[in-house]
Amino acid sequence: MKKKSTNMKSARPAMSPLLRALTYSRAAREPMIDAMLLRCYVALDAFHRGQGTHALFMTLCRHMLVAEELCQLGHAPEFEDDITLAHEALVELDERHSAQAVWTLDADQHARLCTALAIFEAQLEDATLEHIAQAEARMVTQSLVAANMRSGIGQAETVSSAG
Repeated sequence: MKKKSTNMKSARPAMSPLLRALTYSRAAREPMIDAMLLRCYVALDAFHRGQGTHALFMTLCRHMLVAEELCQLGHAPEFEDDITLAHEALVELDERHSAQAVWTLDADQHARLCTALAIFEAQLEDATLEHIAQAEARMVTQSLVAANMRSGIGQAETVSSAG
């Protein structure tokens, strides 16, 4: 006799109707989006005033990586170059801090970051919470991989697995 399996998998991802509704609900998204943007603009203002910190620098870096990931997910992909220019401005900011021990932006760097944050704002308005969460998860994964590469963990694992 053949056994019949009663455990059939659905073609749709398992998500409750309530969670699905929240994912697409503007009311649920607005506070989160507002908080993300507020952190970015506070950081940008601090750097513009010459009062930036490493924590604010990391905030801008993380959010620009999320913006880059949102481009990859189809949200304003035509502006990916502007996001890249903002990344370059952040690299220049970090280099200036290393050389001069100050966290300040010049006018060009400030303009590039303003443009990128306007794009990021439009992306957040367009994206679902699911896409925002995916972009954040990808950013975290990339950050962990980069940190492991810097610390040599990835290289040590490669060497130990080859031997």
